[in-house]
Amino acid sequence: MTTKEQPERSGKTRILVVDDEKRIRDVCSEMLTKDGFETAVADSGDAGLKMIDREHFDIMLLDLMMPGLSGMDLLTHVKAHHTDTLVIVITGYATLEHAIEAMKKGAFDFIAKPFSPEDLRMVVAKAIDSIRTLQDIANEKSRMRVLINHLEGGVLATDNQKKVALANPAFLTMIGYRGKEVIGRPLEEVVTNEQLFQMIDQALSMPEGDFSEVTREFNHGTLSADEDTVLGVRCVPFRDRLGRNMGTVTVVHDITALKKMDQMKSDFVSMVAHEVQSPLNSILAQLKVMTDGLAGDVTEKQKDMLGRVSGKIKMLSSLAKELLDLAKIESGLIMQEKEKLNLAEILESQVTLYQARAESQGIRLVLEPLPELKPVLGNRVNVEEVISNLISNALKYTENGGEITVSAALENHHVCVTVKDTGMGIPSKDLDHIFDRFFRVKNDKTRFINGTGLGLAIVKSIVDAHNGMIHVESEPDRGTTFQVLLPRIDD
Repeated sequence: MTTKEQPERSGKTRILVVDDEKRIRDVCSEMLTKDGFETAVADSGDAGLKMIDREHFDIMLLDLMMPGLSGMDLLTHVKAHHTDTLVIVITGYATLEHAIEAMKKGAFDFIAKPFSPEDLRMVVAKAIDSIRTLQDIANEKSRMRVLINHLEGGVLATDNQKKVALANPAFLTMIGYRGKEVIGRPLEEVVTNEQLFQMIDQALSMPEGDFSEVTREFNHGTLSADEDTVLGVRCVPFRDRLGRNMGTVTVVHDITALKKMDQMKSDFVSMVAHEVQSPLNSILAQLKVMTDGLAGDVTEKQKDMLGRVSGKIKMLSSLAKELLDLAKIESGLIMQEKEKLNLAEILESQVTLYQARAESQGIRLVLEPLPELKPVLGNRVNVEEVISNLISNALKYTENGGEITVSAALENHHVCVTVKDTGMGIPSKDLDHIFDRFFRVKNDKTRFINGTGLGLAIVKSIVDAHNGMIHVESEPDRGTTFQVLLPRIDD
């Protein structure tokens, strides 16, 4: 439609009948008005042209064979200037070839004279269904455009020829682009970074059966207009229903503040590792020399005391190691490579790994039969660590004769992994703090169980970094159930 001011809309579908036969105009107008449509008529192509240029109509019923401006010429004008108006051509049996030509030029449908009221109702109803579908698509596109344009992160979409299909304001601001409209232009006219081209090429060339993120960090002004800005970039292929690569979607986040915080954490952890862990290892080595009697005879009482000292130092060493692990996870997962994972394989290997320990403690460890699971996108080492930590934790807090059950199922847009035990359980007052760093449930049953209180904090950090969720339900002396939900990949 042109930029002319539209009249106030009544909410009814507006139909314009353009025909030089008064009988056709009157019959169509009367019937359509009776059916609840807002109807107008024009007795010639010239009159119809003036009317549609003055106000909007949803549907035009257009006679092709008129004196003066022909219906075919009016159709050409409508398709060029009023693209949201559907044209139904009216033709006689002797001019069906004209109807076919009109369809090639963009007419929605045709109806042949003479036609019955039911014929007219049917073709108009079909046009209205098409209008509603197009409106739904337009509304959805509008909502998506508003959403994407207001995201803080940058979004870039390209087609399979590496032409820009979408670039939101945040992305253009991040790269400092101030040129012309980017939609439809080759990517190299908008971005000059070779590494970004390589990421998009890698995503486009990904085999049909594979789906993984291509991730990279850009700093020192390699992509951003600001040399101090660090950008985290993720690129994935976009595919049609047949699995063919139609293009790519690239998401860009400004992770400058996170990187600075991570650097501070890393500096602290390095200090802990160097200043604490190394001396502790040295002390442990010397204690072993004494315990083994290599520095002189040791009584049984002294051995017992040295053993307890050694245990406490091992706990401190384990604390330093888990602090190091947690800092690495929280910083490294910002841009960690992910791949398509089969959770069934990971669950089977982890349950097998802990089976011997469970048997030695008199605990039954069971992996329930798994349904066909959708793959998830994740880092294999860290997803394995989540499952390992939950099973290990269950073994730690389940007494002899208890049972641990591991299962998985599809739940809406996620794959849900459940680790359920019949152990000591967690008091309700402690459930809100179970994922806090250094938090441990303290009661008569747990005071002899060693731990740093960092295991579940590590699990939570990994799950969060995978855009997942973790839930816990527990009841003292009845057991605990952990559920981890990771976003699934649909074929």
